[in-house]
Amino acid sequence: MRIVIQRVEHASVEVSGEPYSEIGPGMLVLLGIFEGDDEPEIRFLAEKLAHLRIFPDDNGKMNRSVLDIAGNVLVVPNFTLAGDARKGRRPSFDGAMAPERAEPLFERFCEALQARGVSVARGVFRAHMRVGLVNNGPVTLVIDSPPRESP
Repeated sequence: MRIVIQRVEHASVEVSGEPYSEIGPGMLVLLGIFEGDDEPEIRFLAEKLAHLRIFPDDNGKMNRSVLDIAGNVLVVPNFTLAGDARKGRRPSFDGAMAPERAEPLFERFCEALQARGVSVARGVFRAHMRVGLVNNGPVTLVIDSPPRESP
């Protein structure tokens, strides 16, 4: 799994020109799900995200998590994060998990964040979305789940 995190003042998703979800201060998270991803990747990234200290404390240092600031997270499914553009001019999405298997993992990721006390809003799986945000900083991070060890 791969997540792209943007610290935001606010973020929103529109589907078919209509507002769908919106958050105030917190994180916009784009989630890419790869073939072979499962519960270990969900647990790792949900725990990492809930406690990632990217919000400023009283001294301006990045020492607070989204939980510390009572912020929100907008999770947007994004299969293009599994794209590989190292060869040629068109990305290959062979590494992306098939949508019918990835959608339940997207939902479980959101539920895992909620179980850790994070207020979660969602984008729409397999929909064309317009995502709006005001990046705060800007602060943008990319985190991949660690590779699994061979048995």
